Amino acid sequence: MRVVLINQARMTSTRLPGKVLKSVLGKPLLAYQLERLRRARRVDECVVATTLNGADEPIVALCRKLGVSVYRGDEFDVLDRYYQAAKQYAADVVVRVTSDCPVIDPEIVDRVIETYAGGQVDYVSNTRERTFPRGMDSEVFSMTALEQAWREARLPYEREHVTPFLYQHPERYAIGSVVSGRDLGLHRWTVDTPEDFDLIERIITSLYPENPDFHLDDILPLFDHHPDWLEINKHIRQKELGQ
Repeated sequence: MRVVLINQARMTSTRLPGKVLKSVLGKPLLAYQLERLRRARRVDECVVATTLNGADEPIVALCRKLGVSVYRGDEFDVLDRYYQAAKQYAADVVVRVTSDCPVIDPEIVDRVIETYAGGQVDYVSNTRERTFPRGMDSEVFSMTALEQAWREARLPYEREHVTPFLYQHPERYAIGSVVSGRDLGLHRWTVDTPEDFDLIERIITSLYPENPDFHLDDILPLFDHHPDWLEINKHIRQKELGQ
């Protein structure tokens, strides 16, 4: 079972353009994320799926510098981009993450993969029931299911968001879920706005110099010491499907 993690990334995000290459301590956010994802034990290869838009050349350059595989495809049909990338890198199982999660925990990624591997399921995520902080998100699904979605999905949001065709058809696909032992859903550790970046910058600056391999349980105590950090991006609302 060849597990390929595909990380979608582009420079032209609407609310914070260029966010994936914004720098903390002289290092781009995407570089932090890729460093962390490459520690996932159950992943055979990490691939960045970016677009053919010339604005994304810096992403390609960074991946080449870091020795990370790249696929370039359609800017807006992200489902096609995922399918073509998974096909090119011979995936049996696909792990989907997004590049706005620079402090994602590789142990949680492994847990979602292990849940997929241990059950008779087509799709597993830790996102359908929000108990992990936003920014720890991962989805795992079979190449067979991805190909079916690629062939049959027609709605724009199904093409843009990759997996709705799977989890919105539980009569067709066996759906699994990974939940946290405690509800941490109030935390937002993703980067989509300047306020999000402010918080992530504080987390990385506080932890990375002494402990570059920090995990979720290393981040949480920061909010005990700095309860005001919860207010930094508390008002930000995630963009909904189709927006």
